[in-house]
Amino acid sequence: MQHGPAVRRRKLGAELRRQRDLAGLTSDEAACRVGWHQSKVSRIETGRSAVKPSDVTRLLDAYGVTDPELRALLEALCGGEGNNGDGARGGWWHAYRRLLPPEYRDFISLEAEAVRARTLETHVVPGLLQTPAYARAVTEAALSAIPHARSRVEEFVEVRMARQAVLAADPPLELHAVLDEAVLRREPGGPGVMAEQLGHLVEVGSLPHVRLQVLPFSSGVHIGITGPFVIFSFPRMADLDVVVLDHLTSSLHLDRKEDLRAYSDAFDTLRGHALSCDESLAFIAAIGDGA
Repeated sequence: MQHGPAVRRRKLGAELRRQRDLAGLTSDEAACRVGWHQSKVSRIETGRSAVKPSDVTRLLDAYGVTDPELRALLEALCGGEGNNGDGARGGWWHAYRRLLPPEYRDFISLEAEAVRARTLETHVVPGLLQTPAYARAVTEAALSAIPHARSRVEEFVEVRMARQAVLAADPPLELHAVLDEAVLRREPGGPGVMAEQLGHLVEVGSLPHVRLQVLPFSSGVHIGITGPFVIFSFPRMADLDVVVLDHLTSSLHLDRKEDLRAYSDAFDTLRGHALSCDESLAFIAAIGDGA
């Protein structure tokens, strides 16, 4: 279990090494092509050294990688801070760098680059599906014990809302969320806030790239009781997939193959026990109507 930046560096380094191998170059030969010492190439490939997007570009040029999608993903993968290496602003989250810890900014950048997210929530509605009022209520509760943070609730809510742009992107993030029934029964902010939130879930759950499933209480004890998680998947490169244990202002990342396999299997098991998407939307609407 590690914080995001280290995971990203290691994944990026492994893919750069794979591209070097495909180009038929040794690390010494690659270093000569870009005018570096061999040790710098080695540090990048093992994830021991931070790397700028401009460095990734030079390596990909040296390896003859022309695929624009692959280049964009690898260049973005090293940019958890949203900085392109020459001080220019990158992702929108860079504007919140004084508010958000690096690992949470890294979580947002992973979310922005992913093509698919599978998430289990056992306590609250996923951030990508929250209404502003609901987000405000859960944020106020989460920050209530942190005096210096209570005054910045609105900024945290802004971040939550800005993250949701991935669902309206072209192409949009494919989101598959499994929600424990407790998520739908708990009322942060009171009945009015929750009624609006439930209506929003029904609306967004009808989008073609969003799948919502509910684990009703009647399904009994399930593997998801250990807590919520998100699995991010990236275009064409399963080795870049990562499991994220998301908290309000921080996150922990799991990227070992055995972890990915375990969480993927767990998600498949959970969705198998959950109501179908159509049944789930009807279930959510019924709760919203007072059932």
